[in-house]
Amino acid sequence: MKNKLPLLITFMAGIIVIVSDFIPHRPFGTISGTIEEWFLIISGFAIILGNLSLFKVNLNKIQFKMENWQYSIVTLFSFILMVVLGVLWGMETNAGFLGHGESISSFLGDKKPFDYLFDNVYQNLSATMFSLLAFFIASAAYRAFIGRTFESKLLVVSAILVMLGRTTLGTYLTGWLPNSLDFLHLPNIASFIMKYPNTAGQRAIMIGAGLGIIGSSIRIILGIERSYLGGN
Repeated sequence: MKNKLPLLITFMAGIIVIVSDFIPHRPFGTISGTIEEWFLIISGFAIILGNLSLFKVNLNKIQFKMENWQYSIVTLFSFILMVVLGVLWGMETNAGFLGHGESISSFLGDKKPFDYLFDNVYQNLSATMFSLLAFFIASAAYRAFIGRTFESKLLVVSAILVMLGRTTLGTYLTGWLPNSLDFLHLPNIASFIMKYPNTAGQRAIMIGAGLGIIGSSIRIILGIERSYLGGN
């Protein structure tokens, strides 16, 4: 019964949401809207559980001096600091328990403490993280461009044509061709590749992802996929 009840609730909720997309009238539309509101409420509790899990995992690292446990101290300190600042003085136009903190905001350049740290610390750290990811992307692109197979060679040629077509060098290299051969201009070739083969590939990926979502949803609704219950 402990497993059957969640499976029954999942089945009923999934069927109602599917039927409401085809029959958006009462009672299906109303029930579907109520289920979506319940989902938002449950998501709020899931965020609380996620925060508690964050504390538990990092406290265990600190307690047992696991690898890189010093970063866990920074994580917990930053988390607590942002929560306290948001609760005391709020964020943006929302006031906290101590109001808007006009004196502190004037000292920080008309910004609340939470907004000041978010704009001047968090966003800079995020930009640094994405900047570091650029090196990994470049390394992955280099490995992908090694032409071992026909597909990889085709990828290399397409990438070179697109990169050249997006620069002034590409325009200079083929700019001398007459208008009758404008289809050989590198900018036009790059636009053709991005408009047709690239778009077709992206749509194929999206269709495949959509079919995968449908398949996973059907498995969950029918109770075949039970990983969310803690099983296999």
